[in-house]
Amino acid sequence: MTDQPAAPALAPDVLDQLRAALPEKVFRPLLPGYLACLRGYGDSTGVAQVLSPESAEQVSAILKIANAHGVPVIPHGGGTGLVSGHTYSGEMPAILVSLERMTAIRLLNADENVMIVEAGAILEDIHTAAEEVGRIFPLAIAAKGSARIGGNLSTNAGGVNVLRYGNTRDLCLGLEVVLPDGRIWNGLSRLRKDNTGYDLRDLFIGAEGTLGIITAASLKLFPKPAGEGVAYMVVDSPATAIKLLSMARDHMGEAISAFELINGTGLRFMKAGLPDVRQPFDTPPDWCVLIEVGLARGLVPSEALEGLFAEAFEAGLVSDGLVAQSAGQAAEFWNVREHIPVANRTVGAICSNDISLPIDLIPDFLPRAQAAVNRIAPFRINAFGHLGDGNLHFNVFAPEGRTKAEFVHLREEIQTAVHDVLHEMGGSFSAEHGVGRLKVGDLERYGDPVKLQMMRGIKDLFDPMGIMNPGAVLPKR
Repeated sequence: MTDQPAAPALAPDVLDQLRAALPEKVFRPLLPGYLACLRGYGDSTGVAQVLSPESAEQVSAILKIANAHGVPVIPHGGGTGLVSGHTYSGEMPAILVSLERMTAIRLLNADENVMIVEAGAILEDIHTAAEEVGRIFPLAIAAKGSARIGGNLSTNAGGVNVLRYGNTRDLCLGLEVVLPDGRIWNGLSRLRKDNTGYDLRDLFIGAEGTLGIITAASLKLFPKPAGEGVAYMVVDSPATAIKLLSMARDHMGEAISAFELINGTGLRFMKAGLPDVRQPFDTPPDWCVLIEVGLARGLVPSEALEGLFAEAFEAGLVSDGLVAQSAGQAAEFWNVREHIPVANRTVGAICSNDISLPIDLIPDFLPRAQAAVNRIAPFRINAFGHLGDGNLHFNVFAPEGRTKAEFVHLREEIQTAVHDVLHEMGGSFSAEHGVGRLKVGDLERYGDPVKLQMMRGIKDLFDPMGIMNPGAVLPKR
């Protein structure tokens, strides 16, 4: 019988100080839910203690003690990140700080279109609270039922509504942040105009917990569109899809909430692996788009989409289409889009790339990237995603009749081939999932040297002891 490696342990004096400063209920066992990575790229084997505070003051007490002793601190939201930003396997025993007990809505003002929430609030609960007062918080991601807003802010999450409302960064007015030395920055502004120097808020959004811990946020709400409509339209190529997007904007301006490009490869994966998911077309087209619009009172979304289809058909941009005739059918349309990642998992991607490009370069990128990976082997590609904001998921699968296991050793080579093409075309290797630990090497390889120097300088200024999420975003040193 093989002995299991001993769990890491904090120094006794550190643990004693934590127990003196915090209630017993803050201390949590090392359960798998805190330690696992969804994609399986490494668990938190270096975490010695999970702490779940219920206030910014308790977070402050934790960071003061950790900073004084040089103990690494790993912030943890819903654990839904895909780049290992919330896992830690370093040699020095670490504290994982879970925000799961900080879920309060501190303020909800529909007239002002503002909500102040604590960082552990689940995204779906924020949606529900906003809807109860006739408003929406438009950040929409597949993991809304478990993702927490602090993690969404820390990674600057994107989602399907970026085209109309922007990334999470664009939905935030202010933050409350506990700094590595325990100081609390009360930046929970509700102001939409405040030109009083540096915008510190934007330093912490997207920093992935490397500069401090976000404990609360002031969020923008929006009026709920009076009417919403959803349609599928078949196009012959991504280039045609971009022309359709331009036409749709001419028709409806900023009323377009989402414009999703869908590849027939993903639909075929779904037909084989998820036959119970009802698809809009009996034979999956090679390319189609899912369009969602939200219109003001007095306008009929289905009529607007039907008018768009008629003009696009006349112009030769679309060959087939379906406009949802009910809320239920609209939900069915979205259900197909949301199950594409699930269908991918039934096949097993060798590597998944979260990328962005200037929109008009996407039609050139796709064949170039396909050729780059096909020089390694005749892989299958499922490229899909948020065409309206230039964010695609470029996922690589084993050739027909072969298995992921035969090619998984080539993951880094394949990813480098894709990212090299992307870099040449001025794109980004991380569009909406962050850098985490998984893409630190990519940032070193492709990042602008001056930008990296400035990032390191900011890290050293805010976190001179290097305790905050070490190894994430920037390499440890």
